[in-house]
This record gives sequence, structure tokens and C-alpha cells, in this order.
Amino acid sequence: MELMKAIAIRKSTRSYKSEQISDETLDTIIKAGCAAPIGMGAYNSMHLTVIQNVDLLNKITNITREVFGNPKMNPLYDAPTLVIVSSKPNEKAPAIGLANASCIIENMSLAGIELGVGSVYLLGFVFAISKNEDLIKELNLPEGFVPDAGIALGYPTEPLTNEEELKQAIETNIIK
Repeated sequence: MELMKAIAIRKSTRSYKSEQISDETLDTIIKAGCAAPIGMGAYNSMHLTVIQNVDLLNKITNITREVFGNPKMNPLYDAPTLVIVSSKPNEKAPAIGLANASCIIENMSLAGIELGVGSVYLLGFVFAISKNEDLIKELNLPEGFVPDAGIALGYPTEPLTNEEELKQAIETNIIK
């Protein structure tokens, strides 16, 4: 699939089939994420945690519901796979972890489109789980790393074939 078509097809998927994505598909998506540009080339400052354990996914959902005070909230959209992107905080560049996580997630999302996998960028659950020390320990992150963002992955209940017309939706000024 050509890149511009993948970009036009990509959308936030909020409804997934229960079928788990294959290990081969997951591996390809992870490799795409690892090919993302990372600030200062500090790839060792980033970490990916892949969660496919239903009990842990449910625990993350329930903690997020509790923190946000919304028992009907579905923060992971019942996706069968969650990838949490974490970083080692950098005092010289405090926002670099989130910027790097965003690049990683976008690469993963676009790779997923080519493989028929839907995705959605997730941020709210990070605020919720970061308040729960027991859950953070359960994620088995390397020493000094903190979650920045996540991406839900899975086969969408609606096909990823509706190509949107690419248009300039963000006001832009060009200075020459």
C-alpha cells in the first residue's frame, strides 16, 4: 500500500473484534514503531510494553474508570492489544518522551493499516495508571521509566477501506 493511501485510510478505531492479532503482525508493527525518529537518537530512553493479557487490560480499564469517575468509560475500546510507550524523563528536554512516543505510535498505526489492523492513540489512561503504584510495578518497566502514551491495536469491526480525501484541516501560514 502506498503511504498517502495509508494516511488517508487511517482513523481512530474505537471498536475491535475479540480476535487477537498474530505474533507476526505484532512483530511487524513493533518494528515499525522502533524505526521512528527518536530525539537525539536516544533509543535506549524509550521502552515498549505490549499487553495482551485480558485480566491486566481489564485492570487498566477499571482503574481508569475509577480515576475519571466514569463507570461506563471504555478507555481501551476493548482492543485485544495495548502497547504502552514509556520513556526515561530527560530534564534538558522535558517533553521529549511524549514527542518520541507520538512518533513511535504514528509509525505503528500506519504499519497496522497496511496489515488490516486498526488502532487508536491513547493518553487518558496513562494519567490514571500513573497514580497506581501497584499497577506500574505490574508493568515491569525498566528502572526510571514512566508511561507516556499508548496505542490500542486489533482488527476493527468496521473495515479500514474508507479513504478520506486528504485536505488541509489545520490553518497554516507559509513564510518565504
